[in-house]
Amino acid sequence: MTLPPPAERVLAHTRTTRFHGYERSDGLWDIEAEMIDNKPFAFDLSKDRQLQADEPVHHMCIRVTIDNQLVIRDIATSMQAYPHAPCISADQHMRKMIGCVMGQGWRKSIDTHLGGIAGCTHMRELLYNMATVAFQTLAPKALAYYRDAPANPKRPPPPHLGGCMTWDFKGPTVQALYPVYFDWPNQSQTD
Repeated sequence: MTLPPPAERVLAHTRTTRFHGYERSDGLWDIEAEMIDNKPFAFDLSKDRQLQADEPVHHMCIRVTIDNQLVIRDIATSMQAYPHAPCISADQHMRKMIGCVMGQGWRKSIDTHLGGIAGCTHMRELLYNMATVAFQTLAPKALAYYRDAPANPKRPPPPHLGGCMTWDFKGPTVQALYPVYFDWPNQSQTD
């Protein structure tokens, strides 16, 4: 599906984000995020600093190391381009996320540890989305576990069930792919 044709316009800003998930040889996982903001024209960032066309306003990277339960075991950050000198100090706060779980309550955890003046808006934005990438990275192994394990309605369902309209416990996708969890928890409470 494509968008409808736009009105006549001129490019004013580009934000590029990239996320990658890696399985490590030690049984852990690395999730990496990169964000680059730039403009196709030169502009004055401040009275003392001009950025050239396509020179990054922001270029930030995060690597989060997680275990199979999505618990953060380590975090590394890099700010290669940032608009103001104090921005770089946001790096030092990122390690507060070690021990947090990329699961239910993830955004609240980020806001608790790095919200407001305790962190960087753009680093928080990357972290928010890294949980989805972590899930997608681990999904094949998790899906194989649930597919190959004997049906057990007392075992908690995969974490993605109940997370969106497609994975509604009462919907046709769950009924077809995870019948033991169809209508969960009602079904498991009556068994």
